[in-house]
Amino acid sequence: MTQRTTFHAETPLQALLVEQALLLAKQLEATADAAPDGQVLARVEALAIPAARELARQAVQATLQAQAQAAEKKGRRPGAAPAVPGSPGTRGAPGATS
Repeated sequence: MTQRTTFHAETPLQALLVEQALLLAKQLEATADAAPDGQVLARVEALAIPAARELARQAVQATLQAQAQAAEKKGRRPGAAPAVPGSPGTRGAPGATS
């Protein structure tokens, strides 16, 4: 018997993560089913670890893109950014030598 659950994503990021997580779950199940006795853990881990890293990378990338797009819509804040204390900036940096 197959259980069905409906997910409602409120943002494109949530939709991406739900879709990718469901795809990963299907791949893990298929890998576990196809693995020979004594190799299930090794095969599932070999798939899961890099896939989880990629999922995290995609989540971070999508989050930062959404943040940047929201900031662009708001426009830049007036005024210059404050200098970091102790940082010479470009004026205090020595010239390049070759």
